[in-house]
Amino acid sequence: MKIYVICVVRSASLEDIQKLENYVQELEDQGHQVHLPHRDTEQDARGYDICMQNYDAICWADEIHVFYNSKSQGTHFDLGMTFALGKKVTIIENESYDEGKSFARMLDEWIIEQEVAKQKYRSKNDID
Repeated sequence: MKIYVICVVRSASLEDIQKLENYVQELEDQGHQVHLPHRDTEQDARGYDICMQNYDAICWADEIHVFYNSKSQGTHFDLGMTFALGKKVTIIENESYDEGKSFARMLDEWIIEQEVAKQKYRSKNDID
């Protein structure tokens, strides 16, 4: 499977980077191809070019894995592209949230809606 990881890049701590690299190593050890932005996107490029590289990688991916960080602007940009492209999303790490609207809550709602859509498809096509 081809996987794109949405995560913090510019403000990533050493702990964040280690956690991401460990996660990606596990996926790659299982035979998956993974695009990890701080490793696989040219970070010295112009902002527009970084966004285009990530867009191409999101299009390439079968599935998007998310380490959500509300302070990361790039995370929100990549989530918007992912949403618009209708990509399958797996939330690996989310932030806690209270009552009311938030991006963290929307991510959980997104997962629920994906599951509802999958169940509708399966029942429509009699797939177990």
